[in-house]
Amino acid sequence: MPQDQPDLRDLHDQLDPPDQLDLPHDNSQKVIVALDLSAKQALQVAQALQGAATWMKVGLTLLYETGPSIIRQLKDMGFMVFADTKLNDIPHQIRGAAASLTAAGADMFTVHANGGTEMMRQARLAVQTTADSQKIPRPKLLAITVLTSIDQVMLAEQGVAVSLPEQVSNLAGLAIDAGMDGVVASPLEIQMLREQLGAEPLIVTPGIRSPGADNADQSRVASAAEAFAAGADLIVVGRPITAATDPLQAFHAILE
Repeated sequence: MPQDQPDLRDLHDQLDPPDQLDLPHDNSQKVIVALDLSAKQALQVAQALQGAATWMKVGLTLLYETGPSIIRQLKDMGFMVFADTKLNDIPHQIRGAAASLTAAGADMFTVHANGGTEMMRQARLAVQTTADSQKIPRPKLLAITVLTSIDQVMLAEQGVAVSLPEQVSNLAGLAIDAGMDGVVASPLEIQMLREQLGAEPLIVTPGIRSPGADNADQSRVASAAEAFAAGADLIVVGRPITAATDPLQAFHAILE
């Protein structure tokens, strides 16, 4: 190992334990609006939701168009920002990316749990060391378990022999052991994960649709009320809000 590279296994033992996000009691403040749009459209939706929504999600569509500057723009508008980056690469790359996202001001971002323990630990180490050195709040780190667009058939196509719930459970356990603050999982796995992980780890849930709505490319969905009842801390809602004629009305309707 080069002299300037610390042994991650030793440093990981010194990391602060994951802390809990101060979650509000009002469910409207637990809705993350997914701005999977062009920059112009995303800012229009954000402006329409100022004063109503607390969280905005910046995904790959928006990040690849604007770079990390969109994170600061949204924070300057008063929003918390969830950077849904879904990082998955060799540990060295992830460590650099996690440091950059921390410096950019993301309040929360994602890595893929199937990237492995070492990759997640590198992300966790980079987040803490960057936040400490710059004296800024440490963003929450979430691990993606199995995408909500994946079903059992697709999982088998990838060579995964276990059931979908078992794969979610395995990856969630790996993530928490690696120091993640929580996981991303579909509504169908929330209750299982809450029983497995306990009360403290965050469970963030996409795949939210109103009863009777089109599921689009989502395979495992539920309503906002069902997700919160099962134990989700935060839910992610995109097209049902952002594609609506009146995003503000749609934002409030998703909770009805």
